[in-house]
Amino acid sequence: MRKVLLLSALFSLSHLFSFAQADSLMAMLDNDPAGKKKQDVDFTFKATRIINGMSVENLGAGVLDFRISHRFGQMNQGAQNFFGLDDATTKLSLDYGITKWLMIGLGHSTLNKEDDGFVKIKLLRQQQGGMPITLSYAGSASIQTNTAPTLPTGDSWNFSNRLTYIHQILIARKISNSISLQLTPTLVHYNLIDSTKFSNNTVALGIGGRVKVSNRIAITGEYYLRLTNTDMLALGSNQKTYNSLSLGIDIETGGHVFQLMFTNAAGISERAFIGQTTDSWAKGNFPPMHLGFNISRVFTVVKPKDFKKGTEGKW
Repeated sequence: MRKVLLLSALFSLSHLFSFAQADSLMAMLDNDPAGKKKQDVDFTFKATRIINGMSVENLGAGVLDFRISHRFGQMNQGAQNFFGLDDATTKLSLDYGITKWLMIGLGHSTLNKEDDGFVKIKLLRQQQGGMPITLSYAGSASIQTNTAPTLPTGDSWNFSNRLTYIHQILIARKISNSISLQLTPTLVHYNLIDSTKFSNNTVALGIGGRVKVSNRIAITGEYYLRLTNTDMLALGSNQKTYNSLSLGIDIETGGHVFQLMFTNAAGISERAFIGQTTDSWAKGNFPPMHLGFNISRVFTVVKPKDFKKGTEGKW
């Protein structure tokens, strides 16, 4: 009997020793620098839009962003039109972060009385020592609600004529704490187009970037190069269209992000500024571009659980 008890005790001690060795091994792995969890790279851009186009940034879960976007008329209109300030396009929008990787938004623009909505999904996230880029998908649709025009062909104006669809892949990298770059391959599908001359699909490549000059101020730039429909005329007119070029400055002030820009695009939605920009930086009577701004104000609608736990009983 004593032999049996002794053997049982030795067997139990051997198991305890093996478990202790396993725990020690796991602790060594946890302390190994090669086994450390890769850190996500945050704040590639200051806002969810670089200037006109979307950035890879998403709102946090439960965060609501109220945005006012304004584009004045051409600056070369002279004092009679107060250098374009008497003529303006305005867009009001609400964006919401459902999760840290999914956000949605709705907006209304005074240009063609356009309503639009979008969804943006973050697929990959740049990491220190890991994934080299942030990759997102953005899909949107817009509808023009202005009075139906009389078509020159005499055809009836259908509801589908008002619709436009946009698909974008956002590829960005934060090169350093001061410099970020983004490429945005884009497809804009216009339901209504002169199909005898142009394609319903406009393919474009957006190029955007940011250079920080301080913790709260950054210089931004954005250009959308159309690869198809480069000679497309503005819908409903014979005006020539141009690639959209914008230069701006971002200023962060607490819960606000103020974006001031110069752009040749009067339109604010992707449908308008990618394929329907009718002003050019190289056009006569310089400067033909538009002064504009975006004001963003964020609100926390649903507080994160860790925020609630850490702030109970505190102001």
